[in-house]
Amino acid sequence: MSNSTQGLKRLAKHLKFELLPLYYAYKDPRVPWYAKLLIVIDVGYVLSPVDLIPDFISVLGYLDDLVLVPLGIAMVIKMIPSQVMEEARQKATKSKNWFAAALIIVICIIFIILVLLKVIR
Repeated sequence: MSNSTQGLKRLAKHLKFELLPLYYAYKDPRVPWYAKLLIVIDVGYVLSPVDLIPDFISVLGYLDDLVLVPLGIAMVIKMIPSQVMEEARQKATKSKNWFAAALIIVICIIFIILVLLKVIR
C-alpha cells in the first residue's frame, strides 16, 4: 500500500473522531450559520442511504466516502473558531453520548427493515 493511501486513511480516521466535537460545536452560538449549514449537510450525507456515487461501482464508489466526506468535515473545522472547536473536543472526550448512538442504531434498523420489505414485495 502506498504512503499516500495510508495518509488518506489516517486522515479519514482522524476526521471521523471529529464528528462528536462537531455536534457540540453546532450547538455553540459562536459558530457561524454557514458552518452550521455545512455540518448539517455533511452529517446528513453520511447518514443518508443515498450515495452520490453508488458503492457497487468499483473504486469510484468509495470516492465519496474516502474523499468527499473527510473534505467536508475538514472544511467545517476550518470555519469554526479554534477556541470553540477546542472546547467541543474537550466536551466530546468527557461525555459518552449513548443517546446519539442509540438513535443512529434505531435509524439503521428502520432503514434495513424498509429495504427488506421493499425486496420482499
